[in-house]
Amino acid sequence: MAANEPGQPALETPQGAVRWTTDLPTPKVALAIGAHPDDVEFGAGGTLSKWAAAGCVVHHLVLTDGSKGTWNPEADIAALRVTRHAEQRDAARRLAGASAGTVTFLDQVDGELDSGLAMRGEVARCIRTVRPDVVLGHDPWKRYRLHPDHRHAGLLACEAIVASRDPHFFREHGLAPHRPDTLLLWEADAADHAEEISAFIDIKLDALEAHASQFESTMHATSDDQLGAFRARITERLIGLGAPLGMGAAELFKRIDDL
Repeated sequence: MAANEPGQPALETPQGAVRWTTDLPTPKVALAIGAHPDDVEFGAGGTLSKWAAAGCVVHHLVLTDGSKGTWNPEADIAALRVTRHAEQRDAARRLAGASAGTVTFLDQVDGELDSGLAMRGEVARCIRTVRPDVVLGHDPWKRYRLHPDHRHAGLLACEAIVASRDPHFFREHGLAPHRPDTLLLWEADAADHAEEISAFIDIKLDALEAHASQFESTMHATSDDQLGAFRARITERLIGLGAPLGMGAAELFKRIDDL
C-alpha cells in the first residue's frame, strides 16, 4: 500500500543505512513538478511553504489536466478540468503567499502522460524560463508504483534537467541553458534528505484542502470528521518521519546534487 500513497509514504529504509542530509539553504527560486494538481502539496508542501516564508519564489509545473480525479462516472470532465486549475492556483497562493510564483499547466490528459521527447522539451522550457536553484518532483524509480503519470512525471523532471542544462538541446526555444543546483525527489524508497517542517504542517494542510474536488477520491474525506481524520493522518505521518532524525516533523526526499 505504501507504494501508492501520495506524497510522503512511510519510510522503509533502515535509518542506520543512510547518510542523511538536512535542511538545504533556502533557495532563491524553486520549481515543483507534479503529475496532477495536488501532487506538489502532498509531496513537498511543507518544504515549499518553509522556503517561501524565507523569501524563496515557488513555481508550480503541473503536467496533466487532472480530469480523472473523480469516482463519479457521470462527472462533467470539462468542468472538472477548470475546477482543478482554480484549485491548484489557490493552493499555490496558500502555500507560498507573497512568494508564490507561476503556476504552469501542460494539460496532458490525466492518465495518458508520457515521457517522450516533446514533453521533455516543454518541461525543459519551463526550467529554462523560471531558472530554479532547486527542482522538486516525483521519484520515477519508486518500486511497485501503479500510477503511470507519477512515474512519467518523475522521468520528465530528471530528463528535462539534462536537456535544460546543455546548450544543444532544444535550441529552438531561444532560451539560455540553465543548470539547477539540486534535485529533490519525493515518494522515494531510498530517501536521504530531510527538511524540518514542524512549523509548516498547518500551511501544507491548508494548501491540500484547496483541492476540494479531491476530498472523496484522494483524501477519503466526505465529512468534517473524515477531513479531521485526514489532517491527523498527514500530521502523524510527518511527525513519524521526523522523529528518527530528531526533527519535530519532516518531509523526506532523494537528493541529487550532481546535475
